[in-house]
Formats: sequence, structure tokens, C-alpha cells
Amino acid sequence: MTDPRLLAPSSSTRRPLTVDGSVELAVLTRSGLDESRHLGAGIVVDAAGSVLREVGDVGASIYPRSCLKPLQALTVMRSGVALAGPQAVLSTASHAGTAEHLAVVAELLARSGSSEDDLLCPPDWPGDRASARRADGARRMAMNCSGKHAAFLLACAENGWDPTTYTDLDHPLQRATRETVSEFTGEVVDHAGVDGCGAPVFATTIAGLARAVAVVAGSAGVPTGTGSTPSVGDPDARLLVEAVLADAWALDGPGRANTVAIDELGLFAKLGAEGVLVMGTLDGIGTAVKILDGNLRAATMVALHLLVGQGAVDADAAGSVVEATSERVLGAGRDVGRIRLSDALVGGRA
Repeated sequence: MTDPRLLAPSSSTRRPLTVDGSVELAVLTRSGLDESRHLGAGIVVDAAGSVLREVGDVGASIYPRSCLKPLQALTVMRSGVALAGPQAVLSTASHAGTAEHLAVVAELLARSGSSEDDLLCPPDWPGDRASARRADGARRMAMNCSGKHAAFLLACAENGWDPTTYTDLDHPLQRATRETVSEFTGEVVDHAGVDGCGAPVFATTIAGLARAVAVVAGSAGVPTGTGSTPSVGDPDARLLVEAVLADAWALDGPGRANTVAIDELGLFAKLGAEGVLVMGTLDGIGTAVKILDGNLRAATMVALHLLVGQGAVDADAAGSVVEATSERVLGAGRDVGRIRLSDALVGGRA
């Protein structure tokens, strides 16, 4: 039986990212020997879609995973739901499951008259270790996508849509999300899968995903309606980005990569599962990175390097973020190595 959340028409010409379409982005060195290598692709664009730098096959299609959340949150806002402050941030978050995060999710549920049982995301443990140790068990609210799902329920309540089927591909909310994704990426949406949280995840190219984040982030840097393209200056995108900048803790969690990058650099950042990361500056420069092996540990380093190379982010400030968020290479509790950018990427040969 075909899953109703799948969309894969025979006319689709999408191709996945492959080894041949990837370049070496980062290397992990332990005790003087290169131990692991991360391949992938990345691109930097401006809000008009002009390519500033690309490495690897950026025309390949990927699942954005949680990097799709800003566009899902915008769809909820465009449906008539007023979101502001931490509630807006939780609607686009991959949160750590702290008590503070769960409190905001509870506020969103209360607004629609919903309960935790109405969430269609699966139960999970908090990503925050301290919170997980205190938890009595896995629960739906602790799942990192629960804020998005609570916002979905709000959209259903606002519009009289069925709240029990909001993850179905033909649900009005998901049809609207598909339109939003197409608008901001500039691409025809002709393939969808099922994300880990159960909601549809629409495939985009790496380049299209970068265009989307450039437009979303750039909307906060220009007066409403005066952007270089119709979507730049979108009032809902502006509100969403401003909320994230004001309460970055709600998007990810204290000390975690996205939160640190947002707080220290004043840009928009959003990670996704399987090695996907987007970042966008308020002047409309966006980058999207896909690590082929699905490991996120080098993604922030690579994305910031691409932005620094275009003068979009201060090099010293970016270096401090990388230092604060990079995974340590340990042996017996001591530093015995590091993760570094590949020579090809740094030298501009990739």
C-alpha cells in the first residue's frame, strides 16, 4: 500500500547527491593521522539567487529535513496564526527538550485546545542530556519537532482543518507548505518523503535550499515589501527571523551549535538531520551544506567558511563559534586531534 505522505511522480528527474558529485569538505585527524573524511556539497547565494560560490553537485536533490522548518513555520503563519517570541521560534525549532522548551510547546498546545496526545510526532527523549536524565520516559513533547507539530495543530484550529490527519500529504496544511517551499526555493516540488517526525519532507536541490534561506533571512534586513524579489521582505519571514535572533535558545539549546552561531554572529541558522545545515545573513546571503555521510559535526565549520569567503561573516567571530561548537577529538579525556577543513576547500580547489 502506498504511503499517503509520499510524492514521487514518474516525471521527476531528481538525482541524489553521490560520491562522484561530492568533494572533500573536512577531515578528522587523531594523533597525527587522518582518521575520517567528510564529503559533501555546498553553495552560497544571494537573495536574488545569484551563485557566489559552489562546491560539489549543488543541483542534486536532498531532503532538507529540519532545514525545512522555517518554511513550514511560515506556512502556519500565512494560514492566519499569529506567532511571536519563543512561540514563533519553537514552531521552527529542533529543540533540546529542556523544561523551558517544553513550557513553550505547552503554551502552543493550549492555544489550540490540544493536548500532548494530539501531537502526531513520535515520543522521544530530550536531546539535552541533563533533561534526559531527569525525564521519566520518552514523550511526544520532548521530541525535537514537537513545537512544529504544536504549530501545525494551531493552523488546523485556525482554519477548521482536520487535526488528526495533518501529516497527510493531501491535507490542506501540507498542500500549502508545498506551495511555500516552491515559492521560496524557486523550484517545482515533485518529490516528498516522510520525515522522522512523521510530517512530509519535500525534496529540494541544495541550491534551492540555499536560495530559500537567503530569502527568509534577508527578509529581516529590508523594509517589508522592498526586497529584490517578491518574497524578500515577506512580513512573516521578517517576524520569524527577528524572533529567532531574540530567543536563539528556543531554536536549539544553550551551548548547541545553532544557538551559539545565532547569538554570536547575528545570523539565521538551522540544522537538519543527515548532515544538512543552512545559514543566512540579514543582508540576504545564504548557504546550504549537505554532508554526504549524514554526520553534522563538520557542517557548522564548513558553512561558516563558505560565508566568510564571501565577506558575509567576520572571520575571527566565525572562528570563535567553530572553536566553541566543534566536536573534540579525545583520547583518555585529553585532546589528541581535531576536525579541520579540507585543503581543497580552503585552497578554493573544491
